[in-house]
Amino acid sequence: MEISDKLIDQLSNLARLRFEGEARDRMKSDLQNILHFIDQLNAVDTKGVEPLVFMTPSINVLRDDVAVETITQAEALKNAPNKDSDYFRISKVMRRAEKKA
Repeated sequence: MEISDKLIDQLSNLARLRFEGEARDRMKSDLQNILHFIDQLNAVDTKGVEPLVFMTPSINVLRDDVAVETITQAEALKNAPNKDSDYFRISKVMRRAEKKA
C-alpha cells in the first residue's frame, strides 16, 4: 500500500488534525514505516500457533477487598498548604456562567 498525499489528507480529516510542510512529510514517513513493519509481521509463519487471547494462563486472580486505613486524616492534612479544620481548601476551579442579555 502506498501512502499518498491524498491518504494523508483523508486521515488528517478523520482525525481532525492538520499536517503541513515537514510535519506532513514525517507523518507520511511514519505511516510507511508502520506498514513496512506490518508486512514483516505478515511474513512470519504462524501455522500451528494457537491464538493468544490472554497474556497469562491465570484466570480471575483476585484479592480480597478489605478496607484498611493507610493514612489518617491528620496525616493527610499535615502538609496541606491550605486547610480548614478537617478539609483541604482549594482555589475555585469553576465559575458560574454569565447570563447573556
